[in-house]
Formats: sequence, C-alpha cells, structure tokens
Amino acid sequence: MQRHGFLGGSAALRIRVTGSALLVAHLAFVAWYTLRPLDVPWVLPPNLQPFDGIRADLALGWPAAARAIGGSMALLAPLGVLLPVAGGRLTVSPLGSLLRTTAAGALLSLGIELLQTGVPGQVVDVDSLLLNTAGVALVHLAVVPAGRARLRRRSERGRRDNVPQEEHAQGRTPTIPRVGIAP
Repeated sequence: MQRHGFLGGSAALRIRVTGSALLVAHLAFVAWYTLRPLDVPWVLPPNLQPFDGIRADLALGWPAAARAIGGSMALLAPLGVLLPVAGGRLTVSPLGSLLRTTAAGALLSLGIELLQTGVPGQVVDVDSLLLNTAGVALVHLAVVPAGRARLRRRSERGRRDNVPQEEHAQGRTPTIPRVGIAP
C-alpha cells in the first residue's frame, strides 16, 4: 500500500500553510490599521443608519466616493481568498463556501467595529461593515470557484497520469489439482 501524504500531499500542505501565514499577516495589518488611535481635533458621530455613509460619500463626487467606498471594500477583501486557501478543500459546495467565507468576513468586520468603540479617534460605521462584507464576497466570487476548478482539473490529470495501465488478459488462470486425503 502506498502512502499519499498528509492532506493530499506536500503541495496541498504547503498551500495551506502559506495561506494560513498570509491570513495571519493580513489580519495583523488590519488590526493595526483599524485599531490604532488617531490624533484628530474632532470626530464624526457614529453612523448607525445603513447606507447613510455611502450616500454622504456619493455626495462628495465620484473620485472621493470611489476612494472611500473602494477603500472600505478593499480592507477585508483578501479574506475572500485567504480563508478558503487556509481551509484547503477542493471539493466543496460553491454556495456553502461563499456563505462561510462571507459570514466569517462579516463577523471579523463586526468585531473590528465593536473594538473601535474603545479606540480614540475611531468611530463605529455600519456602512463599513456592509462594504467590508461585500468586498469579501466579491473577491471570493471572482477568484475562488475558478481557482478550485483549475486545481481540481490539475489534480485529476495528475491522478490519471500516475495510474498504471491494466495488463491484458493472458488466458485462464492456472488451477491447482485437488490433492487427495492421506491414508
């Protein structure tokens, strides 16, 4: 019997470890960026009305709105790829993967917003929660299904190439004649 390695081989293990390391590095950056105290003379009030902040950004004009909305969407967007890579599964329901990844992104964004309540200069904004979650979902939809399909095709091709060819039949299998019972 041949051993196939841990979790599909050393390549799969390397991908999972690399994805996990990148995930930790990204989360460390996000924590530093969003939870550092800001030295500002005044702070806007918290935004607890959905889409009010997005409307205010759009009222500033398209360049400023694109910068503000795009920045909020891009903050947690890499999680849309890094979470499935750290999970390392190739055969999974696309909808289930999307829901798991989006829920994890939403919970992380909610945790950041809750932690920001105690940081000077940072304000709670429900729109950033919505935009962060949308960024995670969009990146997941754009990258993960195609990437998994490509990796599955490569994996199946590798399995086909490594399967030995069946030997052709060479006639009847020889049988051993019965031996009589000893006297």
